[in-house]
Amino acid sequence: MPEPLPPDLFDPACPSSALPFRIGDKWTAMVIRCLEHGPRRFTELRVPMARVTPKVLTETLRAMERDGMLTRTHHPEIPPRVEYELTELGRSLLGLLDSCCAWAEVHLPQVLAAREKHEQASA
Repeated sequence: MPEPLPPDLFDPACPSSALPFRIGDKWTAMVIRCLEHGPRRFTELRVPMARVTPKVLTETLRAMERDGMLTRTHHPEIPPRVEYELTELGRSLLGLLDSCCAWAEVHLPQVLAAREKHEQASA
């Protein structure tokens, strides 16, 4: 039998508690992939991310900007132009994202089989 988990396993003073592990949310990884090769406008991001509402995409971009993963540059032109670009901090997540994608390619059949088995057992 394993030892009991310590009550302070997730100490609130631990630096990892404050880390912006946003890459695990539904849309951040997609935004990172879209910005991988340079700055993009909001409307450009909407094309491959058509499943996300404009409101949720805006919230995701704002959270990523707050966490230092991207910059938002407003160009004072007519019509106004805003571009989003990964910072070095945001770019540092590309390797992690590549690793996650590689893992998913290898293990997706196992995950799908486990889901199907679970659904059949639950029915």
